[in-house]
Amino acid sequence: MKVGVLGAGHLGKIHIRLLKEIEEFELVGFYDPNEESAKLVSEEFGIKSFSEIQDLLNEVEVVDIVTPTLSHYDCSIQALKAGKHIFIEKPVTNSLEEAYEISKLREEMGTRVQIGHVERFNPAFIAAQGKFSQPMFIETHRLAQFNPRGTDVSVVLDLMIHDLDIVLNIVKSEIKSVSANGVAVASETPDICNARVEFENGCVANLTASRISMKNMRKTRLFQKDAYISIDFLEKECEIVRMKDVDPENENPFAMVIDVDTKGNKKEIQFEKLEVVENNAIKEELISFYKSIKQEETPIVSLTDGTKALELAYQIAESIK
Repeated sequence: MKVGVLGAGHLGKIHIRLLKEIEEFELVGFYDPNEESAKLVSEEFGIKSFSEIQDLLNEVEVVDIVTPTLSHYDCSIQALKAGKHIFIEKPVTNSLEEAYEISKLREEMGTRVQIGHVERFNPAFIAAQGKFSQPMFIETHRLAQFNPRGTDVSVVLDLMIHDLDIVLNIVKSEIKSVSANGVAVASETPDICNARVEFENGCVANLTASRISMKNMRKTRLFQKDAYISIDFLEKECEIVRMKDVDPENENPFAMVIDVDTKGNKKEIQFEKLEVVENNAIKEELISFYKSIKQEETPIVSLTDGTKALELAYQIAESIK
């Protein structure tokens, strides 16, 4: 399947390298408005640099949009009007109005659109699949050291939106209320934010994102009846702590047991470190997009998913204001 890339910056070059490795795709070339940079990338990867977006669209079936967020809308509309399947790096676009227009045009054209919420393909999150059972409290921390790249949008759209997508994927309930605060420290938009999202089913998610931290962290903790699940997206580790009723007649003397009340009832604490199968998450999401096109199925991270995460991000942004 012939594919072209729009954008050859830091992430764009990663996509170009991986698309060259994926046998299901034939990488035709890329477009980047920076002529000097485009020449260097063309030489580095040995692929064609197109001088116009339309020229690239004429030669491909699939378009991988890895441009700055502010240009996602224009690139998506142009590609969809040309009847192409498109992969859009997160967030889907800069505004809800633009996201809704992209959705409307996608329905008219009948093509596939996948959003690059790469944490869905993180091996630690994949290992946790099937372990969630109506978590009632979720806590996320996504902390990063300052990097000027990405500061064209707030930390909510830059970092927190990863966790918004994860939480919305796990909690199958409508949102009841949103409250948040944030501070612009090093840029013109909030660089650190804390948000509290309450769902109709009673679940509460407390999310923190910062791009001015001293160290990097990407952790999510989920609390549900008789179990606590910890997912470390950075270290790619997943652990489950379970509480199991103890049979007084068959109590394991080597187990970690605690008294839960004054009536003699006890629970055993069990630790389970899940097996995590290493992968390249970006490569996996691109392969999954190919499969969704070939099998005519909804992508794992659909345009609807990306739009819902963006809607919640803007609710948080409004709360900060």
